[in-house]
Amino acid sequence: MPKLSLQAEEELKAAWSQQAKQLQEMGRRERLLQSDVQRAGEQLESFKIRVMQVCCPSAAGSTGKPVTEQQVIEKVRQISDENQQSHEREKSLQKELSSRLAKEREVSANIEVFKNSLQKLQ
Repeated sequence: MPKLSLQAEEELKAAWSQQAKQLQEMGRRERLLQSDVQRAGEQLESFKIRVMQVCCPSAAGSTGKPVTEQQVIEKVRQISDENQQSHEREKSLQKELSSRLAKEREVSANIEVFKNSLQKLQ
């Protein structure tokens, strides 16, 4: 019987040792994940600041306060809206230009007809 208890004790020690290794590995992974989360947060903050510097150089970093995600979202929306308005204005101007070119061609054609008519009368 002492052999069994010695064997059981060895198995328990081996199992405990395995558990301890797993816990150490889990702790190591947790520290790595925490480090990754911290680094991602720093990268996000840096990205937000860069976006704001591009979108609104005078506002970014001038107050010394971190830029909020909502500020970045609002600025990107504003730029997107302005971009949409520019595209609409461009389309409108393109239509106007096409219309004026068509009128110009029509006037030129009428002038040619008028010139031909004048030449025939002479």
